[in-house]
Amino acid sequence: MLTILFLGDIVGEPGRSAVVARLSELKRQHAVDFTVVNGENAAGGRGITPRITIDLLRAGVSVITTGDHIWDQKDIIPFIATEPRLLRPLNYPNGAPGGGSIVLETAKGKVGVISVQARTFMQPILENPFEALDAAVERMREETRVIFVDAHGETTSEKIAIGRFLDGRVSAVIGTHTHVQTADEQIFAGGTAFLCDAGMCGPAQSILGRAIDPIVHRFISNLPAPFPVAKGEVRLCGAVIEIDESNGRALSISRVNEVIAESVPDNIPALPLRQGEVVATPAV
Repeated sequence: MLTILFLGDIVGEPGRSAVVARLSELKRQHAVDFTVVNGENAAGGRGITPRITIDLLRAGVSVITTGDHIWDQKDIIPFIATEPRLLRPLNYPNGAPGGGSIVLETAKGKVGVISVQARTFMQPILENPFEALDAAVERMREETRVIFVDAHGETTSEKIAIGRFLDGRVSAVIGTHTHVQTADEQIFAGGTAFLCDAGMCGPAQSILGRAIDPIVHRFISNLPAPFPVAKGEVRLCGAVIEIDESNGRALSISRVNEVIAESVPDNIPALPLRQGEVVATPAV
């Protein structure tokens, strides 16, 4: 059995500090073999920098996925071509810097990761994610059956459609982007684990990781305003997926949902809020 830990959208310094501080304990607690995080909001809530990428990789992250904010920090454009473990969405047109997928070797075999961006209500509107995924998954399955997909999208329907489209061909499809963890973890009939949104790793007392008052004021006034990243205790959200590495089928999926204090020393105890688990029916 191979275990993947995925952590949802990291928001700003509070989110990335909490991830770095808690990652080793989460990996020990869940006997994790491979870790994926979505880092597209890690730099002040918009984009990711080379330094943050390096810090997350040094902390024990295996692959960093992203989404619509990948290019917000301009120094990422020359850097992404030099670091294949930082993925931009797969379905950018040909010629975009970086890559949208990677296969890495582990002690339990190869693991493939794909980052893809949905289209409904998303900017920029990229190439058809279903066509891009179809081609990429077929190529990747020639190397490994253990494939993890981060589906970065606004609507539940499109992310569920991506999961159903890939059922039986990948090990897991986990949604990101909305920053609110859903409670629909399940394993589809073909053996693909699914969660519509992993949630975020960011300030708990916030609106999607941002300070509350400016966003409330924006809704009331319709006037533009800066949206700083909130402060205080941090909620870490994601999922743990157990996979049969011999065939790539998911065996179980359980949500991660913890709140940790504002200061994040390495030995801080986690405060679990809720964690569901769905176990696959053994194949006949």
